Amino acid sequence: MNKIIFHSNREYNSYINDFHPQPSAKLIPKWYSNADKYVKDPKTGEYVPNYDGGKMPSFKACPAILDFFTSGYVFVTPCDLFFYKENNQILIKKPKGYEDFCDSRPAMPEFVAPNGYYENPFHWYPSWAPELPEGYSAIYLSPVNHFDLPFITVSGIIDNDKFNTPGLMPFFLKEGFTGLIPAGTPFVQIIPFKREDWESEIKLYNQEKIVERFMKSSETFRKPGGDVYRKKFWTRRKYK
Repeated sequence: MNKIIFHSNREYNSYINDFHPQPSAKLIPKWYSNADKYVKDPKTGEYVPNYDGGKMPSFKACPAILDFFTSGYVFVTPCDLFFYKENNQILIKKPKGYEDFCDSRPAMPEFVAPNGYYENPFHWYPSWAPELPEGYSAIYLSPVNHFDLPFITVSGIIDNDKFNTPGLMPFFLKEGFTGLIPAGTPFVQIIPFKREDWESEIKLYNQEKIVERFMKSSETFRKPGGDVYRKKFWTRRKYK
């Protein structure tokens, strides 16, 4: 099994264990965990029947979504951060000892800010830096599908087998947001992957072949209750 090593960048990591890096699976949003695996009629509260005789699966039944929620590791905020507006600027109140963890940064005028977020970015300065085995890199991205977070962290890829010094991570804050981002909030998801070269190929089909492929797929996957992909094809990945 491959191993990822997280190097500490702050002395406080030695005596505060609650906010160490952890597998993404431990921080799945509550809205997802509490969701029903099948669709209910909002008027009757009864499950909606599927055309194949089972219950209609909801997004909760999709392994692809769960797979991303549980892939890799997350860094979490090591302290409370309070964002407030003063003199038409968004400022951050941080506890003593954590002043350099999060701050505003110069504008990135040619970088397109996401819609609905302040144009001027902020940055994280993480308390940890990963080290990966030879030949592996890491994808850094805003915690996937955590749509309840009031920020978006800018994505990137780092060859962490050769470089494991922390750097600044830009993020954009949602317009109109003021208030608390509590300690323990996931702010970046890290997914290791093996560096490999790829080439692409395109295959085109006539309408008859397209229908044939669709029907074959339906015969395999359209079963009462669904869940065929997860039971027969999905490969579980482990992150400890």
